[in-house]
Amino acid sequence: MDTQHREFLDPAVLTRLSSLPLYARKMMMGNVSGRHRSPHRGSSIEFAEYRKYVQGDDPRRLDWRAYGRSDRFYVKEFEADTNLRLIGVLDTSGSMKYGANGVSKLDYGKRLIASLGYLASQQGDAVGLTCAAQGLGVQVPAKRNAAHLRNVFNTLADIKPKGETGLVEALHKVAEQVRQRALIVIASDLFVPPNELLDCFQHLRFRKHDVVVFHLLEAAELEFTFDRPTRFLDLEGGPSLLVEPSVIRREYEAALKEYIEGIDAAVRDSAVDYHRIRIEEPYGDVLARFLVSRTPRRSRR
Repeated sequence: MDTQHREFLDPAVLTRLSSLPLYARKMMMGNVSGRHRSPHRGSSIEFAEYRKYVQGDDPRRLDWRAYGRSDRFYVKEFEADTNLRLIGVLDTSGSMKYGANGVSKLDYGKRLIASLGYLASQQGDAVGLTCAAQGLGVQVPAKRNAAHLRNVFNTLADIKPKGETGLVEALHKVAEQVRQRALIVIASDLFVPPNELLDCFQHLRFRKHDVVVFHLLEAAELEFTFDRPTRFLDLEGGPSLLVEPSVIRREYEAALKEYIEGIDAAVRDSAVDYHRIRIEEPYGDVLARFLVSRTPRRSRR
């Protein structure tokens, strides 16, 4: 895959991550063999369970040791491996313009989703994209070929942050439109009420999707480091506000605490794979930590 002229694809980062496979935590369903567990039984090397022999079963799968112990016929079942569908959901609202050190939240989200998409494609998985803009935005269905991945990258390259968030609508749409189980990777600053996010996450989990959330925040948002009169702009279209930080600091910190607690409760109650990220951290480190956290214990060294 040609990664040249893609600001959101760093060949050095991809090389570093290439030795860390991308695993799903939930059983996937696909149409080719792969590395992800499927709800269907098959004949891979990973043992699942014993089942009583019934007429029509392949006699070669009989376990004669079990027969010797119990005087009954049993067959071994194994987990069937399959490929996954990775659907990146990127928040493209105006607030994603905000950033640090020349890198916006949108830039950071592009890097996360593009890198995971590249890694998924390299291991034979399908990749798709949904842009969570007001009115849903662009959607690229999941497919498994290099030409399609270039289409995903071209779409990412053209995205500009604008307007109010459409994250809630986009997540509900993804839950309804993606019929087969998928790995849903969300990159957003999550500037929506936590109770609405909880509804989205539960909807996605009800549809048996494996949901990953990268919550993108900048240090000043968390620490409120402003110390002089500052004009704050609503990047999603609202009016600006000139304030003295010392006057509103306590109120801001209380509102932030309530918001973070609400997000924590939403991800806990929906059991999604949540990662709170400061965009000052190198995204390669974030992805390496994420991939290692998903490696099955039997595969770790």
